[in-house]
Amino acid sequence: PAYPGVSPLQLHLVSMWLLLCLPAAILGYQPEEPLLYGQFPQGFMWGTATAAYQVEGAWDEDGKGLNIWDTWTKVPGNIVDGSSGDVACDSYHQYQRDIELMKGLGMSSYRLSISWTRVLPNGVGEPNAAGIKYYRDLLTMLHAAEIEPVVTLYHWDLPQVLEDQGGWLNSSVADWFEEYSELCFREFGGLVKMWITLNEPRVTSLQGYGDGSMAPGIEGIGTTSYISAHNQIRAHARAYRLYKDKFAEGQGGSIGITLNIHWAEPEYPEDPTHIEASETIIQFALGWFAQPILVDGKYPAVMREKVDAKSEAQGFPTSRLPEFTEEEEQMIKNSSDFLGINFYTSEIVYPSDEGIEDVSYYNDDDVAFYKDPNWYTSGSSWLMVTPWGLRSIMKWIKTHYEGVDVFVTENGVSDRLGNLDDLHRIYYYKHYLNQLLKSITLDEVPVKGYFAWSLLDNFEWAKGYSEKFGLHQVNMTDPDRARTPKQSAYYYSKIVEQNGFVETDDPCLALF
Repeated sequence: PAYPGVSPLQLHLVSMWLLLCLPAAILGYQPEEPLLYGQFPQGFMWGTATAAYQVEGAWDEDGKGLNIWDTWTKVPGNIVDGSSGDVACDSYHQYQRDIELMKGLGMSSYRLSISWTRVLPNGVGEPNAAGIKYYRDLLTMLHAAEIEPVVTLYHWDLPQVLEDQGGWLNSSVADWFEEYSELCFREFGGLVKMWITLNEPRVTSLQGYGDGSMAPGIEGIGTTSYISAHNQIRAHARAYRLYKDKFAEGQGGSIGITLNIHWAEPEYPEDPTHIEASETIIQFALGWFAQPILVDGKYPAVMREKVDAKSEAQGFPTSRLPEFTEEEEQMIKNSSDFLGINFYTSEIVYPSDEGIEDVSYYNDDDVAFYKDPNWYTSGSSWLMVTPWGLRSIMKWIKTHYEGVDVFVTENGVSDRLGNLDDLHRIYYYKHYLNQLLKSITLDEVPVKGYFAWSLLDNFEWAKGYSEKFGLHQVNMTDPDRARTPKQSAYYYSKIVEQNGFVETDDPCLALF
């Protein structure tokens, strides 16, 4: 070693300490920047977002079948507060109130998801008329309120009966998803002009079929996680081609996918190896799906190279990263009309030889990361406040996927109190939205819309109701699930009304 008696970890900790002492200009970003005053483009889509399992409730009503979260939440210890989405915000019965809230905020759109088992209780086969009626009534009422629905087909609620057959690890899942998608296009397509096939396939693969921390709880972080992602990409493309071939012309809609990503800030932004580390980890996260879907039907070259090499060195007979057939590549490439991005936070990254001892997606990229302890925190351990990261990832997307329209389909911040005077959330939205305005105005990124996560405090997966992201507080002990606007709801509404930032505004935009 270069310094006898000093471990590499000790050296890195020292370098981190020195890094934190550097001014922000050397770091390559400003933690907080002056606001840009100006307008978002005319026709910019403003909305809020939810997901079926997180808000609907009515888990076993009107013919709905079981999904993987209905099953997962019944196992003691899987959810930190022992809760479930059995009732959640009760939006199945109270969607009219939700629409009234959105109308009052001046929203022009609403991102929601369809519960697969509410319309197809067994995943395939006989449809459920009551479930179809529910969504048709919801979509019709949204139109009556002049709110454009943006509908996600899959937001992590796979039918349990299909999971029992292997779920996203079974290649037949592409057939099942295509059948489900066709039902939705046929039944709801006249009311929906913007479809999203999948929400965050990376998360569902890494947590549901990787570390096993979320439903359905399958472990295989360097094996089954790649298979799940592979089949989700195939399923997405099948649904996309179906819509384009049979429905798009008559219904006049568009269809895309939503991917999640954190910005990866190079620890030393002047060091080419650190810049390369940032590029690599983003390719492993966002490029994993975006490269095949938006570009050429193939996984990123760096991903192919690293996983292939490590798989061989680890003794696997073939690469742990599957390959698409030539026919599949043709089906998958250019299979999205737009790119939905869920963005919340960032990390600092640096190169690290992570070896071959552990078979893990997280070691395949040879990049390590951490969060700056000086960043503002939230109610979620993984989410620290980094507004500048949103603009950085938007620039990256423009550079790598030129000409693709972008929608920020989720963005928001959590707390654990659910207080109505949520000034931390106002700060978050103010600075993230202003960075998005800079992306559009200064960097000319074609961002077409923004959806705040979330309309309501809701069921946050393994965290239950302990972490709250909503613009509205929901009283979970009230059978009526009373909703109360937080101050952030009024703030967001004012930004929407102005379609941007006005220099004469008070700091908190006359909240009270």
